[in-house]
Amino acid sequence: MIRVPRPDFTHLISLSGPHGTFEHADHALPRVEHGYCTDDVARVLLVTSRESEPPVELRQLATSSLDFLRRAQSTDGRFKNRRSPSGAWLGVATDDDCWGRAVWALGTVIARSTDATLIEGATDLFDRSSGVVSPSLRAMAFATFGAAEVLAGDPTNEGALALVAAAAALLDRPERIKGWHWCEDRLAYANAALPEAMMVAGALSGSDRLVENGLRQLEWLLDMSSLKGHLSVTPAEGRSPRVAAAKFDQQPIEVAAISEACLRATALTGDLEWIRGHELAVQWFLGENDVGTLMFCAETGGGYDGLTATGPNLNQGAESTIALLTTLQRASQLELAP
Repeated sequence: MIRVPRPDFTHLISLSGPHGTFEHADHALPRVEHGYCTDDVARVLLVTSRESEPPVELRQLATSSLDFLRRAQSTDGRFKNRRSPSGAWLGVATDDDCWGRAVWALGTVIARSTDATLIEGATDLFDRSSGVVSPSLRAMAFATFGAAEVLAGDPTNEGALALVAAAAALLDRPERIKGWHWCEDRLAYANAALPEAMMVAGALSGSDRLVENGLRQLEWLLDMSSLKGHLSVTPAEGRSPRVAAAKFDQQPIEVAAISEACLRATALTGDLEWIRGHELAVQWFLGENDVGTLMFCAETGGGYDGLTATGPNLNQGAESTIALLTTLQRASQLELAP
């Protein structure tokens, strides 16, 4: 078995610009012309805040990322997602994924950071955004993870409790297609976040049925995403029961979501069999995938943007790099746990 490397933040730091973390890269070089997005900067804040003893560069990155989110947030708690290379904001504030990921990151800062100034700033932003209810399943799933972080330290937080209740109601959906054990008619992206959010919202709201639904759907997704002992995840075009399954292109975000959900299932159930899903995710990045290729650059620490039929897409954008980092980060933390 290939040795699991520690997360290397060198490339993520290199994507930093004057206003945030650049979204895209041409191989390892930032594509400055594409600017920034809140979705990715929230992920940066999340992964940096999960480091128990971050070096000064990561502390600075967390501080600048929180400032980005502060500027992106509207007075009603929604977020603008696009920012030009010059720093100008583009479009209107929404309650889409960028809102959900921002709430997740803010909750993580509140629960895990040791920087009092950072915690105070994140708390202000979280309180404003926790009053938003999105119609998007994934946005609400991401926000649920942030609310759960807050509730771990403050079980009476009204905004977090309201978010969880709204998420539980939205995620409690019937499986409408026989044999398709899923809450949507097709698999899209970051799929494992949905059953993970069912587990979290169910556990916090006291709904054993919702927890069981989440576990059942995660088990089904893991089976759907496995082939001959390795992950073969939902490609970018998605999957549905009515169309023959395609293999490519596979996205790192899908793999990272499986890692997160399986670790959550382990924590909630105490069943160590779920760890296997996380291990498969780690090994996917290390070359145990449909092409048998590494999905990161050992020299830079950057994650490749996708797995194609002929090998990796060698661009190392922020989303893919953070998907790699969060997965390796969780593996490293498991190794260090008593």
